[in-house]
Amino acid sequence: MGLDVDWLKAHVRDIPDFPAPGVTFRDITPLLADPKAFAATVDRIAEPFDGRHIDKVLGIEARGFVLAAPVAYRFNAGFVPVRKAGKLPWEIEREEYALEYGTDLLEIHRDAVHPGERVLIVDDVLATGGTAAAAIRLTERLGGELVGLAFLIELEALGGRAKLDGHEAHALVAYA
Repeated sequence: MGLDVDWLKAHVRDIPDFPAPGVTFRDITPLLADPKAFAATVDRIAEPFDGRHIDKVLGIEARGFVLAAPVAYRFNAGFVPVRKAGKLPWEIEREEYALEYGTDLLEIHRDAVHPGERVLIVDDVLATGGTAAAAIRLTERLGGELVGLAFLIELEALGGRAKLDGHEAHALVAYA
């Protein structure tokens, strides 16, 4: 299924100097508000992994949740939230990561992924790759088998793909 990338980009709003000076935030809320753009996005994020068995779809806080949950539904898979520190109420695994404007921590429940389960990681943006790399490490620490990663947007100039250790990764929209 073809997707008009310019049409999709028209649903993404650029917010300069947010959350820090020099950072352009890619606001996907207009895309999420448009039923056709949202449906096309979910379908295209899932498409490269069609026909593969997926047990769990990990969504990275917070906008990754919005994309990962319908992808999990599409694959008849479980949805697993990967959250920032202090948000999960049970025993967790924790991983520090770097992003383009600082560092943070990601957490996942220890029982969210079982050894041998096949996992797809979904997030809204691949930037420096720190967040995605932390989610990969959490998946592998819990014994999950990573099927791949899927993103709505890739910020190519930040080189995040290089941190994905050669794992299969797809992005719908790329910004140089």
